[in-house]
Amino acid sequence: MAKWHPEKKVVLDALAAEIVASYTAGRVVVAIDGTDGAGKTHFADDLAAALTAMGRSVFRASIDDFYRSRAERHSRGADSPEGYYRDSFDYSTFRRVLLEPFRMGGSAAFVTAAFDHVRDLPVQSKWRTGPKDAILVLDGTFLNRPELAGLWNYSVWLETPREVAEQRMLDRDGGSQNVERHRGGQELYLTEASPRTAASSIIDNRDFEQPRRVFADSC
Repeated sequence: MAKWHPEKKVVLDALAAEIVASYTAGRVVVAIDGTDGAGKTHFADDLAAALTAMGRSVFRASIDDFYRSRAERHSRGADSPEGYYRDSFDYSTFRRVLLEPFRMGGSAAFVTAAFDHVRDLPVQSKWRTGPKDAILVLDGTFLNRPELAGLWNYSVWLETPREVAEQRMLDRDGGSQNVERHRGGQELYLTEASPRTAASSIIDNRDFEQPRRVFADSC
């Protein structure tokens, strides 16, 4: 007999309700973490919609819009897994133009994108403001790495089998990604950061339409 799983909306609404109940006021940052191909962007979009439906003001951003230049990303070699893990993103700019001003609230303006990694160029800054009670939903890889510890009010780890995630990458990118570089970088991250342990909640996301909450202490 097939196992019953709750509908996607039920899981997302429950997660959104948990976040809203835990953070009733002020600026809140929610990070959606996972390996490449885990479904982070889709899940973050859906969670943002669920939070909006609960009456919260929600902003979306992705760490993919804070890449470093191609020369910096490939400084250890275009095939280097360590380069992928350690050199991909500009966390200094991310903190300065998005995270820090967002957390300040009030009239402080923030930017949700700073770099176009496809064109390998900075993007024109679009400064935004929001109400004092607002939620930023951020997606991306490596979000629970040690140097980012403590930046998120709440984080989700999307758990997806490697073969499923890599097939999604192949379907999405048509083989343009260096799978070995990405796989090795993710292995470094898993070893160094233990993101599953660091996350506030774990979601089995092998099926986009049936995400399932996983409890780490379950038998």
